[in-house]
Amino acid sequence: MNESFQKYTANIKEYWGSRTKKQKFVFFGTFLLLVVFVAIISFFATRTTLVPLYSNLTPSETGAIKESLDGRGIQSEIADGGTTIKVPQESVDTLKVELAAEGIPKSGSIDYSFFSQNAGIGVTENEFNMQKLDAMQTELSNLIKGIDGVSDAKVMITLPEKGVFINDVQDTASASIVLNTKPGYQFEENQIKALYHLVAKSVPNLPTDNIVITNQFFEYFDLKNNENSSSHSFTAQHEIKKEIERDIQRQVQSMLGTLMGQDKVAVSVTADVDFTQENREENLVEPVDQENMEGITISAQKITETFTGNADAAAGGVPQGEDPADSLGASYIEGANGNGDYERVEETINNEVNKIRKEIVESPYKIRDLGIQVMVEPPTADDPNSLPQERVDDITKMLSTIVRTTIHKDATVEELTDDDIQDKVVVSVQPFNGKVEFPDSSTPVIPWWVYAIGGVLLAIIGLLIFLFIRARKKNEEEEWVEERIESVSIPDVNEEQETEGTMRRKQLEKMAKDKPEEFAKLLRTWIIED
Repeated sequence: MNESFQKYTANIKEYWGSRTKKQKFVFFGTFLLLVVFVAIISFFATRTTLVPLYSNLTPSETGAIKESLDGRGIQSEIADGGTTIKVPQESVDTLKVELAAEGIPKSGSIDYSFFSQNAGIGVTENEFNMQKLDAMQTELSNLIKGIDGVSDAKVMITLPEKGVFINDVQDTASASIVLNTKPGYQFEENQIKALYHLVAKSVPNLPTDNIVITNQFFEYFDLKNNENSSSHSFTAQHEIKKEIERDIQRQVQSMLGTLMGQDKVAVSVTADVDFTQENREENLVEPVDQENMEGITISAQKITETFTGNADAAAGGVPQGEDPADSLGASYIEGANGNGDYERVEETINNEVNKIRKEIVESPYKIRDLGIQVMVEPPTADDPNSLPQERVDDITKMLSTIVRTTIHKDATVEELTDDDIQDKVVVSVQPFNGKVEFPDSSTPVIPWWVYAIGGVLLAIIGLLIFLFIRARKKNEEEEWVEERIESVSIPDVNEEQETEGTMRRKQLEKMAKDKPEEFAKLLRTWIIED
């Protein structure tokens, strides 16, 4: 056994000693990269991905859940200052069901089942009212979460205090709701209306006017009341004004959100809308030829009269057919003799002109003025200089274009100058301290660069293995040639003891006769060695 081991060890040493420095470097490099690759694969394969099991917990709840998980032998981690507990991703659903069956967590968000489990006579009226309000908010939040397009919801309800006397006027309740909507989802009017009615019917004495619903991007979801719009013109005009402002706000929010990030931009739009509706009729007469102020000639008449002659006998005497006695002495006085010329030219032209009759109905809802106020949070919230001034100028130019193209163009009003447009746009760069934070429920994934590094390592290892196999194959071919040369043996043709030179000569002669090929190989070997 020892001899076999020593022989095997000697072969390894001999093989390693016959390697060149390059071959040794390739071997060590391949081995090292293989070890690193196996370590990385093992790290990612055996790494446990922890995701939140419960969030927004109290310290007592966190302690109870941690104790239960440790008793089960399940890995867990506490984060967010003790308000969140994380467990392996593959165990989240099972643990939620098992812990819920045990009634864990026993506190936190209160629903209506809390009252059936904790009914007692030691609860004061104020405590009961607070628990009831908390349960109402929780149940309403759970209802809203079930609506398509809503990922999470936070509800704040304010209930009026009851009066001491029966005839006291009962105040109304109010509700404020912040929705965490899915990216790119657009709510339709019937969905918004259903959401308002859901909230109004879930809380006693809560009119829809006292409900405010917004999302994480500061977009308001307003309820359109058709009855009020038809009966009250002011309400209708106000709704139209808000709708115009909301459309422009969403347009600017979407554009800047794509540029800076949806949670980095807050937009406010104010519009001055002209609701005047004008009906008028215009009867215009215009020449066909505007340059010469002439119409189209439809008829023309030209009369020319001329007279030239002598007057030999002047008219005079009593008119014919009249009695001189009845004429009261009237008679024509004879004129003097004389010569004369007479000429009269009369020209009449009838022209046709353009007669235009217009019945004009001026449409209302003209935007007379528009203002856009934008707050932008820099990439580094605490460093306003992280947002370059060039980016702010680009945002201002985009908003100026929107203002210029939105305001109604009236021929009687002078065109807006660049300074006028600049006065209607405000861009403020500052951190957002009032953003509503929602727990991040996204599942962590392996980043892309890990796959890239793994692919590069695989390529390098494959290349090194190929070079190592190629070098090894080349060395084996060289060893095989050497062994073939060494395996050529020269038989002894004469058993008699002779001189070394004689014996070698005889052996070569016999080998040349019996095995000429081997003899030729031997000669080539000698020649190569010389």
